[in-house]
Amino acid sequence: MTTAALALLPLLLTACHATAVSSSTAAAGPMSTSAATAFLKTGKTCCAALKLVLPGKVSYPDTTPYNSSIASYWSVQEETVHPTCVVSATTSQDVALSVFILTLGGQIFPGQCDFAVRSGGHTPFAGAANIQQGITIDLSALNQVTPSADLSTVTVGPGNRWTQVYLKLDALDIAIGGGRVGIVGVGGLTLGGGVVLASGLTVNVTQTSFPDLWVALKGGSNNFGIVTAFESTAFQQGKFWGGFIGNSIATKDAQFAAFEALNGSPNYDPYAALINSYVFTAATNSWYIANNIEYTKPQAYPPFFANFTSLPQTFSTMRISNLTDFTIELAASNPDGRRQLFVTGTYGNSAKMMSEIFNIANTTVQALIGVPNIAYSLSFQPEPTIITSKAASRGGNSLGLSAADGNLFNLLLTVSWDTQADDALITTQAKALFDQAETYAKQMGLYNKYLYLNYAAPWQDPIAGYGAAIVAQLKAVSKKYDPLGVFQTQVPGGFKLNQ
Repeated sequence: MTTAALALLPLLLTACHATAVSSSTAAAGPMSTSAATAFLKTGKTCCAALKLVLPGKVSYPDTTPYNSSIASYWSVQEETVHPTCVVSATTSQDVALSVFILTLGGQIFPGQCDFAVRSGGHTPFAGAANIQQGITIDLSALNQVTPSADLSTVTVGPGNRWTQVYLKLDALDIAIGGGRVGIVGVGGLTLGGGVVLASGLTVNVTQTSFPDLWVALKGGSNNFGIVTAFESTAFQQGKFWGGFIGNSIATKDAQFAAFEALNGSPNYDPYAALINSYVFTAATNSWYIANNIEYTKPQAYPPFFANFTSLPQTFSTMRISNLTDFTIELAASNPDGRRQLFVTGTYGNSAKMMSEIFNIANTTVQALIGVPNIAYSLSFQPEPTIITSKAASRGGNSLGLSAADGNLFNLLLTVSWDTQADDALITTQAKALFDQAETYAKQMGLYNKYLYLNYAAPWQDPIAGYGAAIVAQLKAVSKKYDPLGVFQTQVPGGFKLNQ
């Protein structure tokens, strides 16, 4: 550290601390501090300034910490993005100071202090949680899992993968709402809790302290700040029944009918969860069906799943086990180290709609048979009103869904492959599938504009799917807490409010 930087460092840290403890408004911050400005100019670049104030936590290309961070992304597309430096935050204060430096640096060095934030790094497209020639803030070390003394709540750090969380909670016979795939990161899937705003100020966001921001975070993704801790309500959860059941594609029409009946049941069983998947095998130009079924009681083959479990089976892993085990099993079907694509859509509950989607997919996938080692699957997940009706009683969210939408289902297309040369063809065929499905759904009165953000492709606009009124609210919240638009322009990854 240079003599000039050493002289300025106490002033910078004092300014940061003073603002954090005395600011009366969440949007305020030390962005006019002359000491901070001089310090940044002394460092010449934001990476250099960050290295001065966070010694040992800023790494550059071809160093072990940098390489380890980049290699830990799920998709190859994200691994091929190379930031100028990586900040490996270990505390919420590290995150706050980083954001403060980067926000101010963006004013001093326009375009040179753009940044990304990554938790688990499971979103597949390039730049979602990484940035070329910018700064990536890696939250992996913020991985605390802290149950309250009475086990009623659990505070979880954003750097966790869900397997880490469930391992600790399974031992206590409790659980919290979270991801179904163990390798998915907490921060990208869940938002709300201790939040670092663009000013560098850390605030505790609750339904009462910052009600507008609290609702915005529940669906608003990375547009408002960086969450450094999540407090979730816990519930009792012991071992339960689940696993995979395989079926021949010859049962597909019975599967579609069973799905519609289950999703539309007036007595939907709240302990039941289903992912109805159709997996394409390029080598034989054929499909098979894999149902991932969970029933969160230790009861095998409950009657609610009878229309599925009574069909002839080609394989089964059904068993009574714990949440960690089931999420690890799902993760095994999502290996890293490959090029990946997610695309999603939402439709009214209809076996006919499901059948049409399958037929379109079976046509559009033919162009992909020659893609080496391609993995291609369609997954249908119920979105019954028993789920969408719960939000209002829990303070609401920003998704724009309600029981008035009726029973819906989510469609997820997952494609994995090896070479960049096949990117354009796979994208073209995926777009063709969803364009044709949308056309048919609109004709049948089954189209819903909602897109689940964590499954969305880079060309989709999930936030617009929340509806114009909610988007307007989100923009108002962004302007209130981030008046410079740092998380809109300086953090270009993910899905933006003005996309």
